[in-house]
Amino acid sequence: MNKIYLLLTLSMLFACMNTQNQIKDNIEIEHFTSDESEKLGFPFSDATIVDNIIYVSGQVGNRPGTTELISGGIGPETTQALNNIKTIINQLGSSSENIFKCLCMLSDINDYSEMNQAYRMFFDEVKKPSRSTFAGSGLALGAKIEIECWAVKK
Repeated sequence: MNKIYLLLTLSMLFACMNTQNQIKDNIEIEHFTSDESEKLGFPFSDATIVDNIIYVSGQVGNRPGTTELISGGIGPETTQALNNIKTIINQLGSSSENIFKCLCMLSDINDYSEMNQAYRMFFDEVKKPSRSTFAGSGLALGAKIEIECWAVKK
């Protein structure tokens, strides 16, 4: 009885391992870097697409193709970061309406309310994605906010 149980257990384990390998082999991973970002020479992609999900790298409120942050504080930086995300997602054939999760990183938690105003205006006409927000220090380029997001590619 123990030998049969062991044989069945090993057979099931082997079948599961083969299924996992097949799943891994069928996953498509694509990396996307815009021409503007390529010129800046950062060591990461603007986005990675895994099957039909777009994972957008953290975006700050910089003018596209430069490391210059937009002036005016947290509100304009939030809007610009979201516009940078929108540009990337559009280049990949999707839209802001397909964003389902955002992660917002603030350099100062006291900017939370003003950031929310700009964020709310950006997502005014679409369903608002789920979101996490936290504060830390030392964001890229001295930015007040960095936002990354996930979207469905359609």
